[in-house]
Amino acid sequence: MTIFVKNMVCDRCISAVQNIFEESQIEVIDIRLGEVQTKSDLSEIDFILIENSLKNIGFERIKDSSQQLIENIKNLIILKIEKLETDESFLLSNFLSDTLHKDYSALSKAFSQNENITLEQYYILQKIEKVKELLFNNDFTLTEISEKMGYKSVQHLSTQFKNSTGHTPTQFKKLKDLDRKPLDRVGEF
Repeated sequence: MTIFVKNMVCDRCISAVQNIFEESQIEVIDIRLGEVQTKSDLSEIDFILIENSLKNIGFERIKDSSQQLIENIKNLIILKIEKLETDESFLLSNFLSDTLHKDYSALSKAFSQNENITLEQYYILQKIEKVKELLFNNDFTLTEISEKMGYKSVQHLSTQFKNSTGHTPTQFKKLKDLDRKPLDRVGEF
């Protein structure tokens, strides 16, 4: 049985959800971002227990197919950005269409209707959160970050960063209180 879970955005999330299923003594075949495969169907009582346990630590079971699609899109974007494998030729539309085997305009429309933000805006906000992390960790120069994140130039990154945060990357690094968002909260206002 497949159970879809909202807000799973990292390996620690997978571990936390896996612990819930283990504590409930429900055998899991496979677990990945946003999805848990159990060996057998769950009883109604098991569903209630799992849903309550998930909710207690910030997750939620997804029942609606459009929400499953949105969560899948979010997870794909987060994973792509996390790997730092984008370049100037990367196109979000091609990536999502090819991966999900759906027309990008339909994906974009569904996303916008459910999230009150466009797919492109969400992608940019996720990229900016990753840039904040890289700036905070101080492992790369701004030029290296720009290249790793697929920006055409440092100026392009700086402009997008300032439009999203109100600060230049250099100003942001100097702030005492770095305004970072958890990845599952990006796009919420």
